[in-house]
Amino acid sequence: MPLTPRPAILRMTPYSPGKPIDEVKRELGLTDVVKLASNENPRGPSPLAIRAVQEAATSMHLYPDAGAFALRSGMAQHFGVRPDQILLGNGSDELIHLLGLVFLSGPQDRMIVGDPSFVRYDAAAHISDAQLVKVPLTPDFRLDLPAMARAADDATRLVWLANPNNPTGTTVTRAEVDALLRDLPANTAVVLDEAYFEFATDAPDYPDSRDYLRDDGRVIGLRTMSKAYGLAGIRLGYGFAPAPVADAIERAREPFNCNTLAQVAALAALADAEFLVESVRLNTEGRERIHGAFRACGVTPVNGFANFVLADLHRPAEPVFQALLREGVIVRSGHVLGLPTFLRVSIGTSLEVDRFIDALTRCLTDLARP
Repeated sequence: MPLTPRPAILRMTPYSPGKPIDEVKRELGLTDVVKLASNENPRGPSPLAIRAVQEAATSMHLYPDAGAFALRSGMAQHFGVRPDQILLGNGSDELIHLLGLVFLSGPQDRMIVGDPSFVRYDAAAHISDAQLVKVPLTPDFRLDLPAMARAADDATRLVWLANPNNPTGTTVTRAEVDALLRDLPANTAVVLDEAYFEFATDAPDYPDSRDYLRDDGRVIGLRTMSKAYGLAGIRLGYGFAPAPVADAIERAREPFNCNTLAQVAALAALADAEFLVESVRLNTEGRERIHGAFRACGVTPVNGFANFVLADLHRPAEPVFQALLREGVIVRSGHVLGLPTFLRVSIGTSLEVDRFIDALTRCLTDLARP
């Protein structure tokens, strides 16, 4: 009899990454392609991180420090938390996966997410064969925390809040999170996924997961070095949790889940405050320019605070996505996000933003012709 996967696994949809630059070049015969689809830092990594990786490369034959002592200690000092409150993973994706494994144990458990939100939350429920409850966003594309609270019951173990939310970029406030915590059952944890935290600190009443470590232990914060810090290629996610939760994650994780190069690069990147400030400044500038360009074309951008912009074209987005590809500009089609009239565009360099705006204007003009 053939080996059969569990039905819950077969119900999962494989993650669909943005199209790689080389693939677009091959398919369309292009030599110059710009990728604005994966929310990466267009400046690359910090020079300090590059130097740290170069210096550590000679020790790649040795296993990493399984406890990541230097990185954990450095993060504790940098973020003002205790070392035993820090989570470390092979990207925050692994931490999402581990939270599902640790807290969900089958169909008797429930998990609540916004819809749409980051698709990897769904996988945490499917892998554990738990119930997945999706709560639609508000009309202004924000997570509907009161509706999430109403959807929760005593079987609800996890509620996921991407803040800013991906793919919309919208945020929830500290007051809204506090109200949600008051309304949820006492045995329900809230995961504040702050992957785009650095880009959103100017959002009104923006919460910080670290502030909840002192409270009742029901808030888990997740962050990443992949976005603002420009380290997506070496995968280093981190987070903050009450010590008992962090201990449970430590027990469940792989022994060497954070490689040596990722550990030293992350520690060096945290020390480069100037690089982070400039990355955030350029992102804000590019985001405002793309918002303005969308409006000038009759397109409605969502008011977000991340390193990408989601916009409603008020028409099927796939033809525009394909036209932009032919122009050598890769964005994210709303078709794969459950938003068929939307595009999501990552913020690139100033020149990349120029190129996107020019290409968008031409594509919309051409497609409008009879």
